[in-house]
Amino acid sequence: MNTLSIEQRISIRGLFRISRPINLLLVAFAQLMTAYFLVETDTSGLPVFQDYKLFLLVFATVLITAAGYMINDYYDVKIDYVNRPHEVIVGKRIKRRVVIFLHSLLNFTAIGLGYLVSPKIAAVNFFAAFLLWLYSNQLKREPFIGNLTVAFLTGFSVYLVAFYYQKSELLVLTYAIFAFFLNLIREIIKDIEDRQGDRKHGCRTLPIAIGFRKTKQVIFLIALGFVCSILIVTFKINSPVLFAYFGILGLVFVWFMWKIYQADRKKHFTQLSTIAKVLMLVGTMSMAFL
Repeated sequence: MNTLSIEQRISIRGLFRISRPINLLLVAFAQLMTAYFLVETDTSGLPVFQDYKLFLLVFATVLITAAGYMINDYYDVKIDYVNRPHEVIVGKRIKRRVVIFLHSLLNFTAIGLGYLVSPKIAAVNFFAAFLLWLYSNQLKREPFIGNLTVAFLTGFSVYLVAFYYQKSELLVLTYAIFAFFLNLIREIIKDIEDRQGDRKHGCRTLPIAIGFRKTKQVIFLIALGFVCSILIVTFKINSPVLFAYFGILGLVFVWFMWKIYQADRKKHFTQLSTIAKVLMLVGTMSMAFL
């Protein structure tokens, strides 16, 4: 009995780890902030937090994201044994077939919840679930296309609230662009961090395909595109508060890019990945000033 209870605790702990709860909270936080501060009211004019469908939409997004993390760990077991052997969960603490079952269950539940919101949200959820599976199975092993896929889904998760309510779309698009570019940079940083295991198992990620230095140059080009895009949209919105906030955040972003320029060890890129996540959180919080 004691052995069984220990195994159950380990499995629950393992399940908790492979679903990345902090990242899931960030996804839910971004969508709820978007709804409360930018969309504000539903189509009938009531406060958006009085619409139960908003919470179904957010919960469905969280389920799809969790399923995406699970299937990613499922396909990455061999790579993770090289890059982070002490963090491997699939096959050690949770059986592989259990992970596949949970992945399918979460996705089908999310699609069903999406249908309760609206058929178009169900279609979006199905597309997102399929794209995350395709990413884990194939796209992440190819240069850039995998990074682009995850960044697009991250940005669209923010825009999804405006897409459903058909309100404040330009304003929400600013934050979707912000999330897209920062996540794109973060995904490439993670590829640099994981290049040892990726190379050993035949992946052709950007650092492996074009080299370490050229990958940094790609990051700088993306950063330039990021700054230009944010400037264009914020000028169009014409909000002094938003412009000032992104101006201050821009100074932090310049420091962040300088740290990328200096980075040359795995631990540096691990830290940079965390900083990128914090920047996304701080950027999302600026919605409160609008």
